[in-house]
Amino acid sequence: MALLFCNAFWGTDFSDQSGYEAILQRLQDGRHMCKDVEELLKMRALAEEKYGRDLVAIARKAEGQTEIGTLKASFDKLKAEIEKTGNLHIQLSERIKEEVQKIEAFRERQREQRKKLEEIIEKLQKPKMLLHKKTMESKRLYEQRCKEAEEAEQAVGKKTNVTTSTHRQSEKVISRARLCRQAANLSEKQYKWNVDQLEKMCQDWESTYRSVCEVFQQQESERINILRCVLWDHCNLLSMQCVRDDDCYEEVRKVLEQCDIITDNNCFIKMKKTACRPPALIEFQSYSELDANGGVRRVETKRLSVMLPGMSFSGCSEAGSNSAGSYTSAQQTGGGPEKYMVLYDFKAQEDDELSISKGQVVTITEKGEDGWWRAWRDGISGLVPGTYLTKISASHSTRLAAAHPDHNPIK
Repeated sequence: MALLFCNAFWGTDFSDQSGYEAILQRLQDGRHMCKDVEELLKMRALAEEKYGRDLVAIARKAEGQTEIGTLKASFDKLKAEIEKTGNLHIQLSERIKEEVQKIEAFRERQREQRKKLEEIIEKLQKPKMLLHKKTMESKRLYEQRCKEAEEAEQAVGKKTNVTTSTHRQSEKVISRARLCRQAANLSEKQYKWNVDQLEKMCQDWESTYRSVCEVFQQQESERINILRCVLWDHCNLLSMQCVRDDDCYEEVRKVLEQCDIITDNNCFIKMKKTACRPPALIEFQSYSELDANGGVRRVETKRLSVMLPGMSFSGCSEAGSNSAGSYTSAQQTGGGPEKYMVLYDFKAQEDDELSISKGQVVTITEKGEDGWWRAWRDGISGLVPGTYLTKISASHSTRLAAAHPDHNPIK
């Protein structure tokens, strides 16, 4: 059950205004509450604006330009969504400021309306209190006159019972009593008139006061309602902003799902690749194999191990096959197979090569123009570098045969 202001805020006596003052104090407190809500929203608006501008500044200052591939796309999306989030918070700040303006306009309207009502009550309150005061004075005067009339009439009764009083004294007492009675009657009429006027004025005042109380209660209801709605809308705005923020970050998560490690590494390799294999190792070259100008005196000891820049593998293979296929039989060069001693160790690196060690004796059956000779050792044939060999003289060969009778050279 709703209670009413007009049934609960009357004074305990005619001059008591505590009820009206309580209503005014409530309206004043409500006005302060409106200001407090305005101040809260203003501070929140400033905070949202500052936060939004900071987010925009962060997004624009972030670099990340050195990254490539899907991770760069994810980072760029993050920056874009952060800037978007900042702009949304700036928009939220503007919405909050609009709510503040609504409260200010509402508070100003209520203030103007309340001011008019207070002026109406004030115009009725002052005359009522003056008339009340005048009525109380007329009542006091009426009572005083009635008392004086009663005293004068009692004096007349006393004089008439006394035989010693003169006729003149009796007339004087009677005349005084008559005048007092007339004064009492006049004061009674004035008192009654003031009471009637006060009653009419009080009826008008009470009627107006009831109407004012109803308006004040309506104002208070509207104030509570609008503040409740503003705070409700404010919470809704903040919730919507949270949802929008999450939507922005969800967009970033969607792009991050496309971020792939293999894709980014492949992208980097395709953009910045230099060579497909490590460089060839540096080979040892004996000082005795260098000529006076620092060049290599002997022929390359390893086929296809060194290529000029720009030479393809097919070209090198073709050249190697051509040169490797150009051999001269030892019989054609004069004589039959010749004996050679190994000067340096050589480890075969191809299937058609023969590993030899320093001090071994091999039989050369063919000599290639590229410096690779075909040698026989222990029944195994293969190519060896000719510069690693030195020819054995006939006397030396005879001494080796004597020292090793089991040695069976190839005929």
